[in-house]
Amino acid sequence: MKVLTAIPVYNEERHVEDVLREVRRHTPDILVVNDGSTDATAALLAKQRDVQVITHAQNRGYGAALISAFAYALERSVDVLVTMDCDGQHEPARIPVLLEAIHDADIVSGSRYLRDFRQNTLPPQDRQQINRQITAELNKRYSLNLTDTFCGFKAYRREALAPLHITETGWGMPLQLWVQAARLGLRIKEVAVPRVYLDPSRAFGGVLDDFTQRLAYYHGVIESAERECEARAISSRGALVGGRCCYFADSLSRETCR
Repeated sequence: MKVLTAIPVYNEERHVEDVLREVRRHTPDILVVNDGSTDATAALLAKQRDVQVITHAQNRGYGAALISAFAYALERSVDVLVTMDCDGQHEPARIPVLLEAIHDADIVSGSRYLRDFRQNTLPPQDRQQINRQITAELNKRYSLNLTDTFCGFKAYRREALAPLHITETGWGMPLQLWVQAARLGLRIKEVAVPRVYLDPSRAFGGVLDDFTQRLAYYHGVIESAERECEARAISSRGALVGGRCCYFADSLSRETCR
């Protein structure tokens, strides 16, 4: 099983070398998407001879970095793509846990709320509140069983990446992912990971620092993802089968959709 670990980074000079050092212990193939960093991140990455780097000339957003990672994985013979953050929240030592769980799932997602760990830290109250609300709404709407909608520590089978059509470039990208995964009928599993906030004061930036506007943005991403899914399902490329969006590309056959 060929595994690639992809790490989106933006101004992570404090953490990038330590994170890469630990990731190497678990997966030899590493991709870093440098999303327009303006600090010393690019210079530090230039010293990492065994790491593949995609550079966005300007900061395009968290979702845009993962879109680049998805495309890179699909262009190569990667069986499983692992994604993780570079701010110290995700422990590379948990990568084997994701890989063990992927044997009977299409997407394995870390959950910081599935169980308690000794090293857990308290989450920022507004983030936890929004996470709970959005998670409950997605579970009710799509019959999911998630406990942590926003965790970026994930593993994807290649077969799960192929039919996805991710276009959301911002922080709301995971919500578009969940809508599409649910409508495609992908097998989703959560595994417990520690909840670590090294800098609870770290902000999203701009209007998303406001609770109400951030929540409205997330709701907008969900509604947009749903409209797009339905539009694609009735296009010439697909159909709505049993309430799921089925896209009849080479990577996903009609038999898979039934």
